[in-house]
Amino acid sequence: MATLYLGLVHHPVYNKNGDKIASALTTLDLHDLARLCKTYGLKRYFVITPLEDQRELAERVIRHWTKGYGARYNRDRKEAVQEVCVVPDLDRALGDIEKVEGERPLTMATDAAPQENALDYTAARGVLARDRAVLLLLGTAWGLHQDVLRGVDFVLEPVTGAGEYNHLSVRTAAAVIVDRLLGAGR
Repeated sequence: MATLYLGLVHHPVYNKNGDKIASALTTLDLHDLARLCKTYGLKRYFVITPLEDQRELAERVIRHWTKGYGARYNRDRKEAVQEVCVVPDLDRALGDIEKVEGERPLTMATDAAPQENALDYTAARGVLARDRAVLLLLGTAWGLHQDVLRGVDFVLEPVTGAGEYNHLSVRTAAAVIVDRLLGAGR
């Protein structure tokens, strides 16, 4: 089984008008996704943002849960949050993984819109069955920019619900995706 990493991309992503932007950090994403990663055994969670003030905010939240009052208040959250790594760009996350794994990881992205040649979850689990690290990328705001999607090895089919509405929070989509990839009921 592959070693799975998670990357939450804040740039380049789309805003609601389709413009390429860098989105603001949501502190709930930081610790909720860390808890998801810890629960499902992902190796590391990368928060990817070029904005220095946002990286500083993320580091402050991480310190709170790993060294501050939060570390004493909630040891379970401390255990999860200590695996978060804040980086300025995707190349840095890929490089950090390559240093640990000895080779560049495969990249698998998600998007709410259907993409040509998207993998279904059976095929994606087949990719994870390879003995190779995989970085699963999720986008903030209105989703990953095409610059990211064009550069990845695989794109997953969208998470769809029972009807037309399709605008999940990234935390919710991540939980569904990770469970479909690694959960016991897959």
